[in-house]
Amino acid sequence: MDILVLNSGSSSLKYLLYRWEEKKGIAKGIVERIGIEGSSITHEAIGKDTIKIEKNCPTHKEALDLIISTLLSSDHGVIENFNQIKAVGHRVVHGGEEFNKSVIIDEKALNKFKELANLAPLHNPPNIMGIEAAMKILPDIPHVAIMDTAWHQTMPDFVYTYALPYEWYEQYSIRRYGFHGTSLLYVAKRASVLLGKNPFETNLILAHIGNGVSFNAVRNGVSYDTSMGFTPLEGAVMGTRAGDHDAAIDLYMMEKLNLSPSEISNILNKKSGIRGITGKYIDRRDVLKAANSGDRRSKLAIEIETYRGKKYIGAYAASLGRVDAIVFTAGVGEMNPLIRRKMVSGLENFGIKLDRDKNETSKTRNAETEINSDDSNVKIFVIPTDEELVMVEDTVAIMEGRYDVHTKFIYSFQDPQYVNPLREENFKNDVKSNPKLLDIRAKAPKNA
Repeated sequence: MDILVLNSGSSSLKYLLYRWEEKKGIAKGIVERIGIEGSSITHEAIGKDTIKIEKNCPTHKEALDLIISTLLSSDHGVIENFNQIKAVGHRVVHGGEEFNKSVIIDEKALNKFKELANLAPLHNPPNIMGIEAAMKILPDIPHVAIMDTAWHQTMPDFVYTYALPYEWYEQYSIRRYGFHGTSLLYVAKRASVLLGKNPFETNLILAHIGNGVSFNAVRNGVSYDTSMGFTPLEGAVMGTRAGDHDAAIDLYMMEKLNLSPSEISNILNKKSGIRGITGKYIDRRDVLKAANSGDRRSKLAIEIETYRGKKYIGAYAASLGRVDAIVFTAGVGEMNPLIRRKMVSGLENFGIKLDRDKNETSKTRNAETEINSDDSNVKIFVIPTDEELVMVEDTVAIMEGRYDVHTKFIYSFQDPQYVNPLREENFKNDVKSNPKLLDIRAKAPKNA
């Protein structure tokens, strides 16, 4: 039984094809620049060379067509016909209070996602486009929504309630929701495995750092507090989002520049953050390159982002009282030693001590690494996220009628012996160019 999972971005469509009986992903990839000139697919499959094919994709439907044709290709495909695909799992960013776990997508659910679209303007609309495109191409199989907000439904009311008129919560559901839940669930469960602890006896600080950024305090294995709020705009400095700032600034600038609500929303979501500070960059690699070349605003962006990140780590350490591990994940968290180092430097009084050499070595998306010093009281892990595997397992469990919220459900990757075959194959290539990775690879205790 093959399961296809789709993660739709505004101009991208990530995918994984997972063979359930063999418990492994057999192909994965991404279509980028959807609706933009120069769109292409990057595709990798077990036992085959990674390929890149350029093809115009005006919408997510053409992108999904390209994915299906690539999976069926006689040269680099992995299936003979798309009837082998028995279900599709879809990432949905904002589920409001209506969804506390993954669900079958029916007309009612799809309409609700559309109602919530304005609360996650960068994500819910493309999520919906991906769902509708997939349901047209594969109409006779189950489609499942995996909700980003579900992980955070365990937050206590004094954490998720804003100091605003309470009627706004009662009438309009204004509250903190939190996002990146699928990623945070995965790395939280994996961190417990690496610690050799019961997940529900584990306290963690999770840092999902990509274009979007979430910090998450995990108390006894469940989400306790998180940096993103009613929408993904609140919290840390991000690629294009402003994050925390004085709300009066928005009102002041709306008046000063005669901006409409939609115009100020566009600025805060798409023209702020790293892009707003630097004036041109979003990708942290570009920012670091410019900073190293002397660009003052790029240097400033790095200092602002890492200082704000450090504040979240410190605040969550105080909130939790005891921290077993800090976990970095997502593109920047997994691949950027400078950002990691600056976010934890100076936190030695919290028992958080980084090994700089280990941190510099840790640049892989194919293995879990440990980058703390030997005398650190708190472990520091870099755990490549795997949202797609969570999506696969939720989808299959729903099909088989055994799915439940994560506190009552055990995932395959919670097994200390769990291995991702596709990542294992890629890790061998990583080690060829960086042999020290073997020395810092994190492993579960033998008695776990």
